[in-house]
Amino acid sequence: MKRVAEKAAIFLLAVLVSTIAAGYASAEGIDFVAPGVKVVDAYTLKAPNNLYNGFNAVESDGSVNVVIEIPAGTNAKWEVSRQDGSIIKWEFKNGKPRIVNYLGYPGNYGSVSRTLLPKELGGDGDPLDIIVVGPALPRGAVVKCRLIGILRLLEDGEQDDKLVAVPLDGPLSDVNDIEALQTKYPGITNILEIWFTSYKGPGSGIETKGFGNAAAARKVLDATVRAYKDFAIQ
Repeated sequence: MKRVAEKAAIFLLAVLVSTIAAGYASAEGIDFVAPGVKVVDAYTLKAPNNLYNGFNAVESDGSVNVVIEIPAGTNAKWEVSRQDGSIIKWEFKNGKPRIVNYLGYPGNYGSVSRTLLPKELGGDGDPLDIIVVGPALPRGAVVKCRLIGILRLLEDGEQDDKLVAVPLDGPLSDVNDIEALQTKYPGITNILEIWFTSYKGPGSGIETKGFGNAAAARKVLDATVRAYKDFAIQ
């Protein structure tokens, strides 16, 4: 039964990613950007605001500001520059623009403004990563989201958790926690686990420890907000 469930989830992943990617204009992502974001060159975008520190991490209504770096269904690795927060760069590895050699991301991947993920929380000093479940959102958009849980991952024995959220507006906006996601939209959590434990290929050393709830996710978020404030006043 477990093998059948895994095969079904993989099939759903393929269908989901293919559907999301169908409306996506460019593999590089320079044609699908948020309003006001300008194309500097094939590897660089410039936003009208500072995406690293120009927005609150959490608003008064509890929503989280997520900067979209990698739209759902795509596999080019882009990220906000720490040196200039208005710049979004296509990552390079071994002298080439980085492409995830797998199916496109099963959700919108991004970061939370004004956060810093320290090593003790499984980070490397970069802003907090987060996956926003739902249809593809344009690169460089700042989207108000509801934090619903956390996917607990280990890579070579080191913590590499991913926060999970849904946009306040959209087809999944009725989801309040990870349990509701599992119940209302069967298969999505399986897809997320399979994708993140498989996208680096065989022998990657990535394993899942399941999901934590919204309270666990908020605890991590609050810690990264404090870490950012500590860094900012140094």
